[in-house]
Amino acid sequence: MIAKNKKAVVAVVTGGEGFIGSHLVAELQRRGYTVVVFDVKSDKNILDTRKLTKACAGAQYVFHCAALPRVPYSIEHPQETNEVNISGTLSVLVAAKEAGVARVVYSASSSAYGDQDIMPLQEDMSARPKSPYALQKYAGELYCKLFSEIYQLPTVSLRYFNVYGPGASAEGAYALVIAKFIKQRLEGRPLTITGDGIQTRDFTHVRDVVHANFLAATSKKVGKGEVINIGAGKNASVARIAELVGGPVEYIPPRLEPHDTLADNRLALKLLGWEPAISLENGITELKKIAGLV
Repeated sequence: MIAKNKKAVVAVVTGGEGFIGSHLVAELQRRGYTVVVFDVKSDKNILDTRKLTKACAGAQYVFHCAALPRVPYSIEHPQETNEVNISGTLSVLVAAKEAGVARVVYSASSSAYGDQDIMPLQEDMSARPKSPYALQKYAGELYCKLFSEIYQLPTVSLRYFNVYGPGASAEGAYALVIAKFIKQRLEGRPLTITGDGIQTRDFTHVRDVVHANFLAATSKKVGKGEVINIGAGKNASVARIAELVGGPVEYIPPRLEPHDTLADNRLALKLLGWEPAISLENGITELKKIAGLV
């Protein structure tokens, strides 16, 4: 999938057919970029370093969104997720280095924080991963910084906080909670809340995340392996999300995951000039309108 524009800046988006990646591709194309999508759905596996290096030839930026996501899935499939999330990230970095790209923007995860004693979560806190996925995404950050130090490949890692928005997965046991709740309401089923529902998350709209990626690629203040929180800076309980979506609820057993997340996003403002623009209430209202619930 290539948007043809010979004069445009070329960007490679791994995982460009996924939730965040597809939004990023659309925005880059809207801004006039030539976008090369590298996604396993199109039989383009990031573990194929030779093919990926060819795809990166002539590109200025690589946005590495490809991953096997979800904490619970990684707990059940640690080897499979390790191969994609660590070896795959190494493959992307090698390809970018060999192709001479100007910068790699890595989609990291706030799950690397695990449970912390202090909120909000700041980038200088020690990582406390509680799942293979969290550990794998944290390892990707370390690899990015190492490639900046050893090979002078400019990199920056963005730690996303619970991204939601149009196109988010509502299927399966590992569906994103907001999308899952909307699907359950559409089907007339109760909204299933894990545990007591008081666990909180910093829900961040996908369009805000996409904007952060663009700024991370173009900012002159980053490129040495910096790790930057991309979160709304406000959190809400899962029970509150259920209230906003509306409908009866049903409580199911808890699962292994951090109890709370809340981003300190001041570094994103300082280094990228980024601030979240879409409130949780407005974001959920938009999704309900798309679903025909309002």
